[in-house]
Amino acid sequence: MKAALFHAKEDLRIEEVPEPTPGRGQVKLRNAYAGICGSDLHVYYSPEAAGLDLDHPHPVTGSTLPQILGHEFSGTVVELGEGVTGVAVDDRVAVWPIYYCGECPACRRGMFNACQKIGFHGLSSDGGGMAEFTTVDATKLHVLPENVDLRMGALVEPMSVAWHAVSRSGVESGGTALIAGAGPIGIGVWFALRARGVERVLVSEPSAERRAIIAALGATVVDPVNEDLAAAVASLTDGEGVDVAFDAAGVGAAISSSLANLVPGGRVVVVAIHERTMDFLPTQLVMAETEIAGALAYLPEDFDAVIEAMSRGVYDTTGWVQETPLENVVDAIHALRGGAGAKILVHAG
Repeated sequence: MKAALFHAKEDLRIEEVPEPTPGRGQVKLRNAYAGICGSDLHVYYSPEAAGLDLDHPHPVTGSTLPQILGHEFSGTVVELGEGVTGVAVDDRVAVWPIYYCGECPACRRGMFNACQKIGFHGLSSDGGGMAEFTTVDATKLHVLPENVDLRMGALVEPMSVAWHAVSRSGVESGGTALIAGAGPIGIGVWFALRARGVERVLVSEPSAERRAIIAALGATVVDPVNEDLAAAVASLTDGEGVDVAFDAAGVGAAISSSLANLVPGGRVVVVAIHERTMDFLPTQLVMAETEIAGALAYLPEDFDAVIEAMSRGVYDTTGWVQETPLENVVDAIHALRGGAGAKILVHAG
């Protein structure tokens, strides 16, 4: 079968590899679509900064390079391993891709998404979604309802990142929010907020193309470089500041501007991965009793919530989701790194 194998920094190849066979408790999937994630870009261009150890087996999965990429993906069950129940051949599924140790302080608190040895199917395992087939533990499957197709199913993972971030914010229906960044996660945050009854939302994005994409979905946007962000927030909130803000941009200015536009007692949720440090004066938190919280990945219940919202028609892929064949994945990575587009789905099978 064809697969996208990551060998080393900026070395991703389309190769022929053997089809996998499901072991006990596993299923074999015919992969449908696999999204190119921001994490994939970090891995491709700077694997060490992304936390990928190129020299040692993963402590949970034992996998080593080369690695088939693709951790946000959907597929159809084509074969059951021994002992599998609760799922059937021809079920269409999304995959919760996290591997965790079960022993660290985070795992003991049920925070499997923050496991100190965390791994992902498609980043640190023996398979991934950017191949014709993969095998995965049946316990990681989330069956899609009839009205959620496989294309939408491949978006469950990134939308769950955003859903989890909104959960971490504590915002309630009727609240106000600022989103810094209108990439896929910023778009996902916007959808998740609306699904929870948060209608007064401002999206700050310097890219004209990305502003246009999310504005076409119905969002209120502002250019933080050439327009007055503070004035836009004041207009949205009657001068009070937003209840919550989300850094989905991964740059220090997103956090600084978010803090500056919070209501007293408000919270900034950092959901983006940062490659650089930033200057920060903690006193600004003290003076208004504001907070900064992190949000990493997702839990299984976030997948369930997103799939349920998808079944209600909350999510719309118009204008921000593109598709490309597996053979073009490297070109797609280069395009995304250059700021083009929003979400690209790879035809995996």
